[in-house]
Amino acid sequence: MGTLPPVCGDGVLFIEPVSGASGDMFIGALLDLGFPFEELREKLRLLPLEGYELAARSCLRCGVRATRFEVKVAHSHHHRTFEDIRRMIESSPLSPWVREKSIAAFRVLAEAEGEIHGQSPEKVHFHEVGAVDSIVDIVGTMIAMEPLRAARVVSSAVNVGKGTLVCQHGTYPVPGPAAQALLRNVPVFSNNVDGELTTPTGAALLVTLAGSFGDRPLMRIGATGYGAGTRETPGNANVLRISLGVAAGAADAGNEEQVAVIEATIDDMSPQLYGRFLEKALEAGALDVYATPVQMKKNRPGQKVTCVCAPGDIDRMAELMFRETTTIGVRYSLQRRKTLRRDFVKVETPFGAVAVKVSLLDGRTVNFSPEFEDCRRLADRAGAALKEVQAAAVHAYLGTRVRSGDPSGRTQKDIE
Repeated sequence: MGTLPPVCGDGVLFIEPVSGASGDMFIGALLDLGFPFEELREKLRLLPLEGYELAARSCLRCGVRATRFEVKVAHSHHHRTFEDIRRMIESSPLSPWVREKSIAAFRVLAEAEGEIHGQSPEKVHFHEVGAVDSIVDIVGTMIAMEPLRAARVVSSAVNVGKGTLVCQHGTYPVPGPAAQALLRNVPVFSNNVDGELTTPTGAALLVTLAGSFGDRPLMRIGATGYGAGTRETPGNANVLRISLGVAAGAADAGNEEQVAVIEATIDDMSPQLYGRFLEKALEAGALDVYATPVQMKKNRPGQKVTCVCAPGDIDRMAELMFRETTTIGVRYSLQRRKTLRRDFVKVETPFGAVAVKVSLLDGRTVNFSPEFEDCRRLADRAGAALKEVQAAAVHAYLGTRVRSGDPSGRTQKDIE
């Protein structure tokens, strides 16, 4: 446990629920990957929840070192409806991305429970997943995932276990009804391990976070985290493994992928709403968002709003555009794009550490830029001008290039 490595636009996060998935296994794996435990604790305190303690420790599962995350609840579980949980999360000062993703995970849970019990999602009373520990598991996972939100998330097939389990309403075959509904159209399997391996909370996190399910994508692995399950399963390492890396291409300039380009032309919207849509779209995972002045019918000046996203996000981004703008129609196309390979280098400045994003072409640095958020945070903390911190980061980075005998970083265009 330490610090999560930075993630760039070609980042890949690969989840392997080969021994199932649960909320505590997710958080354990993300802590093992590098998310700071104290930061998790502090951000969870932004929720109006009491009567629990958090613990994280290193352990072994079939000889594999992993991180075991636990929520110790001091009082009996309180049953809540989806609306109760949604209001709790929405009213908290957590970031918009964390709030949106946490609510999305609870929404798919509510829809699954509602389908099983013949109720509308808003009226579903959560029992097992309405407890304090499950709220902590879901919101905590999203807190730890936020720094990785730029990565493409892929999951392998899900091990659901075998045999039966006892729920509040009786005994059911594994997986239980909620997990069964949540994992519809997801590749699942079971091996020789008895019992429930994938919980409803784990299934909800998988379907909310993963953009696709299948084999390991072509990637260069940078860091790996192991989250331990509760029990030892002889002959089977009860861990959830999460690998973080970058998409592997034939060359630095050959990282080619397919993207969706969604557009709408608008002439009747307040300019104040453009900024709102841009923020919401980027928080939701858009790759790029911008507006271009256009001349529309009846000689009206307007804006062409463009959103670039992954092909699998077309419906979600189009819905967001309809909801946050005044357009009544969008058009989209699938296009190819090439991107340079991007790496991150940490440099030390008099103000603190700054991550510098480095772009490579055929192994040679062609661009570099200090991360804006790092510089802004350090400038605020030191009471310094933002441009001073940026200049210090540039100076530190160029110094590392010269000391390493490779001054090619001096071709950087952004600081000319």
